[in-house]
Amino acid sequence: MSQEKVERYKKEKANRKETIKKEKRNALIAKTAVSLVLVATIGWIGYSAYGVIQSNKPVKVVDVNLDSVNGYLAELSTDSSQ
Repeated sequence: MSQEKVERYKKEKANRKETIKKEKRNALIAKTAVSLVLVATIGWIGYSAYGVIQSNKPVKVVDVNLDSVNGYLAELSTDSSQ
């Protein structure tokens, strides 16, 4: 080995722990970012699918006959005016 290679190896060996820590930290940040994007994408797809399913369901319509209530209110108003 030439002296230059020996010096480079010594520098690399001296900074090896810091380099490994930095690589692990960068890998963790990358995994976290990818996981967040994946979770957000899956959530968005699920929310969109739920919206589509809900919009395709038939709407239940209920008819209410309020004739008796209106008659009662009219009766009350005629009684109070006398």
